[in-house]
Amino acid sequence: MATTTTATGPSDPFAIAADDSTKLTEKPNSDELLELYSLYKIATGEDITKAPEVGMFDLKGKSKRKAWQAKVDTGITPEDAKAAYIALVENFKVKYKYDPNKVSEKIGG
Repeated sequence: MATTTTATGPSDPFAIAADDSTKLTEKPNSDELLELYSLYKIATGEDITKAPEVGMFDLKGKSKRKAWQAKVDTGITPEDAKAAYIALVENFKVKYKYDPNKVSEKIGG
């Protein structure tokens, strides 16, 4: 599905949620970020079997890979992952305060 852009930005709800996730004024906890990451990877159609191996000492990378694999193992479809991602971001916007004027920053990095 192609994302269209209007004068005010993307019109695809998933693309909007992805952008909104970078405009939270407080940072979600590690488990919440891993959930967001794993849903994003599946929603965007990335194949975990084709992802590069994580380095032995890359503990953050290993955590992300483990969360992604666990989500893949649930059998969630990309469409369901998109819906869950959007819902999670909407929850975060309330829980962690959302500022639409904030300069975007990656929160999962």
